[in-house]
Amino acid sequence: MLTDLVRPGDKIELQAVERAIMGDKTDRRYLTSKIYDVIDDEKLEILMPMDGTKLILLPVDGEFQFCFYTKNGLYQCFVRIADRYKENNIYLLLCEVTSPIGKYQRRSYYRYACTMPLKTRDLMEEEAESLQDREHGPRLMMGLPMTKGKIADISGGGVRFISSVQYPEGAKILINFSLNYNREVKEYQLVGRVLHSWENANRSGEFEHRVKFILINRVDREEIIKYIFEEERKNRKRMADMGN
Repeated sequence: MLTDLVRPGDKIELQAVERAIMGDKTDRRYLTSKIYDVIDDEKLEILMPMDGTKLILLPVDGEFQFCFYTKNGLYQCFVRIADRYKENNIYLLLCEVTSPIGKYQRRSYYRYACTMPLKTRDLMEEEAESLQDREHGPRLMMGLPMTKGKIADISGGGVRFISSVQYPEGAKILINFSLNYNREVKEYQLVGRVLHSWENANRSGEFEHRVKFILINRVDREEIIKYIFEEERKNRKRMADMGN
């Protein structure tokens, strides 16, 4: 039952199904939001998703797949947007559940929405070939020119970022970014494979990429996960302090 599994404040990742038409075309991006209130087992209110400082006006009667990030794991269901409105200066969507809610196994890593700089570049042919070299291991060339971009969300398994360069799906790329971990700034050099790539419908020449890390050691992955949970803890504390 919905009321037994999800709580206000839980993160949601949502994606339009084919019948949810946004603007002039179907928008198949993954969007993020949070639960505002669980009304009953068939209705809930969520915060209207945002792109930076811009509200994303999901269409009334649009159908979406929801993934709930709860303390007991990931759950999914399909919903219909029943209404959208403003209440106490907060923009909300009223959602009606249209399918049973069940366990979601698509990924095991929690995504943290953020805005951080990163740099990327295509792997050279010899670098990509070295990824399969079990005897000598991967050999990456440092110091080559890289393109600046910004992280939109990150997890222990991958990253979504925005760049002026569009990488083709399946491309292997070098990813460089820094995190303030354990009171120190640490730089990460990771290799990822592009899973999805699309142009921003509202900003010509800007591309979003969803990337899976394919060359990352255990320590780096654990540090990224710990960083994410620490930042989420700080965010929850800030929200609690604002409510007092």
